[in-house]
Amino acid sequence: MTIQTPTRSGETESDPTAGGALGAAQVAALRHAFDAEPRNRVAQNAVTRTAIDEVAVNRDIVTSTDHTFSHLLDKWTVTDQKQSGRCWLFAGMNLFRVGAMEQMDLEGFEFSQTYLFFWDKFERANYFLEAMIETSDRPVDDRVVAWLLDHPVDDGGQWNMFASLVTKYGLAPKAVMPETVSSERTMPMNRHLVQRLREGARDIRDLRDEGASTSALREAKDATLEAVFRILSIHLGTPPERFDWQWNDKDKTFRRDGELTPQAFAQKYVNIPFDDYVCLVNDPRPGSPYGRTFTVEYLGNVVGGEPVRYLNVEVDVMKDLTMRSIVERGEPVWMGCDVGKMMLRDQGIWDAKMFDYGALYGAEFDLDKAARLRYHQTYMTHAMLFTGVDVVHGAPRRWRVENSWGEKGGRAGFYVMNDSWFDEYMFEVAVRREDLPADLQAALEQEPIVLPAWDPMGALAH
Repeated sequence: MTIQTPTRSGETESDPTAGGALGAAQVAALRHAFDAEPRNRVAQNAVTRTAIDEVAVNRDIVTSTDHTFSHLLDKWTVTDQKQSGRCWLFAGMNLFRVGAMEQMDLEGFEFSQTYLFFWDKFERANYFLEAMIETSDRPVDDRVVAWLLDHPVDDGGQWNMFASLVTKYGLAPKAVMPETVSSERTMPMNRHLVQRLREGARDIRDLRDEGASTSALREAKDATLEAVFRILSIHLGTPPERFDWQWNDKDKTFRRDGELTPQAFAQKYVNIPFDDYVCLVNDPRPGSPYGRTFTVEYLGNVVGGEPVRYLNVEVDVMKDLTMRSIVERGEPVWMGCDVGKMMLRDQGIWDAKMFDYGALYGAEFDLDKAARLRYHQTYMTHAMLFTGVDVVHGAPRRWRVENSWGEKGGRAGFYVMNDSWFDEYMFEVAVRREDLPADLQAALEQEPIVLPAWDPMGALAH
């Protein structure tokens, strides 16, 4: 094997103008430029011995941001999703538990995250296999088919997916179906589910190649679902059909509801009209007009359930409706964001300028929100709950956030989001339809623009 010694970028010994390769002269020039600038040596010494965020943090933001709010709703402890992607379920059930605690006169309560997680996995397996039937006439390397095979049964989800599960299966107290090793650390279970579902996809596609009918393909699907149900039951426990519910309230008074189904439990203890909530997103990309509805191809979990639909609005509209829900209704707000950007996790602070990486590296980082979406630099990664807002002269200054990462980060698991961060990294909220102005309510009736399955507006589900 002959190794060619590089010269300058794009040069070789035989053809100094040949394109593209890095050359030794170019690397030497870069090395000289780095060594000639004293601040580079200082930055190198700091970052090789200290975490980059500790060096780049903007201390003025840290010292000027506190955890006080003019409107604060929460008076409960946070939950912990552990090593799982169930944030959307936790955020949804954390929204519901506010009213449940009031009705049961409890200071603390959790719905069973494992119960709804079981049914999401089972429904999503069915959704995936139906998609495999629908696309079985396409080549296996078709981009949509390949994307589906990469995401058969992810942990994440969207508000409409959460609402579909609650409508169909109801809810249960956490004591009835508690956490398991696999609900708290989902990767090993998911590995086996994914393998079995891909085998099911193979069976469906092989049958279609043999000329089998759709009913035969569904028989193959049902055989795979039988295995999926068994795997889920082994890992998560079997969901209860009925259960006895009794408790001691915060005054130690004994109370009993008797035997309930999960559907009856949800009907009794969910006191908000969640089926009338709508999702608003802020997507400033060219080609994503405000005041239009959108959906994402093959984004869902329950076949025949509520479709995932967004209404794209300006960020100030999203802020106003979120603020009104907290201030006027006294209700927390379910939301989706790009959680890891510009976050000082130990102190629980988000700010758009939390870290000055540009000054440290001597390099510009100048993509705006639309460009970050287009160039894969941002997308929805986490769902949480707004539980407070600090309003100054009628405008939000910072936001209180209930996370589901346990009590170690922030202030006992609650975080503060400066309003600048909302502008840049907030993407979605679920609010009551009736709170929207008339023109946006009318806009909800439009036929949605369909985005491809891999669009970043669907990323929270994956």
